[in-house]
Amino acid sequence: MSLEDFKSIYYMEYTHRVLGRVIGLAFVLPATYFILRKQVPRKFAYGLGAVGALIGFQGFLGWWMVKSGLKEEELQAQDGVPRVSQYRLAAHLGTAFGVYSLMLLMGLSVLKKNKFLRMDAAARKVWTDSLATPEVRRFRGKMIGLSHMIFITALSGTVSQDNTLTSGALVAGLDAGLIYNEFPMMGKGLTPPIKELFNPYYAHTSNPSWFSTIAHNIGENPVLAQLDHRILAVTTFTLTSLYWLYALRRPLPPPIKRGMNTVMGFAVLQVALGISTLIYLVPTHLAATHQAGSVALLTAVLVLVSRLRAPTLTRLIKKV
Repeated sequence: MSLEDFKSIYYMEYTHRVLGRVIGLAFVLPATYFILRKQVPRKFAYGLGAVGALIGFQGFLGWWMVKSGLKEEELQAQDGVPRVSQYRLAAHLGTAFGVYSLMLLMGLSVLKKNKFLRMDAAARKVWTDSLATPEVRRFRGKMIGLSHMIFITALSGTVSQDNTLTSGALVAGLDAGLIYNEFPMMGKGLTPPIKELFNPYYAHTSNPSWFSTIAHNIGENPVLAQLDHRILAVTTFTLTSLYWLYALRRPLPPPIKRGMNTVMGFAVLQVALGISTLIYLVPTHLAATHQAGSVALLTAVLVLVSRLRAPTLTRLIKKV
């Protein structure tokens, strides 16, 4: 690594840390003020406290992740190339997604309830009745399940390139995006040979059990990590497409159908970004955009989940 390369990584990391601290202060200080002044109901105060705790935990996970790449024995085993643990990277990314999702849903609930307060009684009844049908309740369950699938798929690995912007979890941590750079094939078939997927080498023992072999390969074998990510991505896209068709054919409120159209659009874009990132050997700009696409897709689904739940006059934010 040249001095200029080191400077680039150093300033990127330093900016990331400063931004994380600014985010923490920008949230914790106002939240503490409103809680102490009793300007928020008790349940919402608990939510704010949970977000603040998660932000602090996220900072700890960042330190814990970086620490894993500075062990002397690991550096020697990897020819002096520092690599953070893919498990700790997944935990760090997953917590970031969790904090973002919780903050988004809480913010949307406040906006929705404020809008509800400004309506007259007749408009409120129309709104709540339209979201109280069995069809809407079933669709809400589907969207909650879809949000979980998007979250798991993102954790399985948004690809990145070695010595560039790290932007994902298992695939990124293992540089699994730098092999089998084709789609939908992986070599001569849709999947690599079994011996590549479940290699005893990754069990780190001379006589591994079948469970140990499978468990270690899932988390440490880049070939299996990429295949898992492909399977999850295709499954998530298929579910999104089916739910989009379902929404078109069912008597759902127009805002719900428009929201599902937005989700479908982001899903198509995310698949295109994922395939492009893979076949172009993981350029940094595409890898970063692919990760941003996962956040955008998750956001669209969470906004739709919020729309599917009717507001009530209880547990409203108190006026300052």
